[in-house]
Amino acid sequence: MSTTLTTPGIGTFAFRPLDPLADAELIHPWVTHPKAAFWLMQDAKLQDVEREYMAIAAAEHHDAFLGLHDGEPAFLMERYDPSKVELVGLYDALPGDVGMHFLVAPSDTPVHGFTRAVITAVMRELFADPATARVVVEPDVRNTAVHALNAAVGFVPEREIAKPEKNALLSFCTRAQFEAAMGGAA
Repeated sequence: MSTTLTTPGIGTFAFRPLDPLADAELIHPWVTHPKAAFWLMQDAKLQDVEREYMAIAAAEHHDAFLGLHDGEPAFLMERYDPSKVELVGLYDALPGDVGMHFLVAPSDTPVHGFTRAVITAVMRELFADPATARVVVEPDVRNTAVHALNAAVGFVPEREIAKPEKNALLSFCTRAQFEAAMGGAA
């Protein structure tokens, strides 16, 4: 993984594997920030963040990446196999399904369109792998902001599902749906 993607007026995005020990201090304030309430780590200590991302790094079917904006850390992306983790038994996985989570770092100086540019870059990165046929997400049903972002890049909600930690809106985005949402320029 690591394509470099440029969004006019926003900047360049790239991805690198998250290093749980080296990056934990950086991402700890991101995942515990009030705006990250749906990340479900509000009360996490630094060691909890290290432990969580060490477990992801060791997992065969789950990966975490640090997203860079113009070379600076700006967001997290997780990619997982929904037939093996997160959604096992909650839907019928298809070959080529890839699960995704993303989180934008909090900012004192928000840039209009930045979060949409991030999710677009995340989707382009996932679809850069020819084996990815469909991206699967399961955001909290109350997270209306992310539902709007998901719709903007082509996600179509299927149904609510009950996960142990939340009620989620199971949604899918095929390569064709993403390309259509991007005006054919994906």
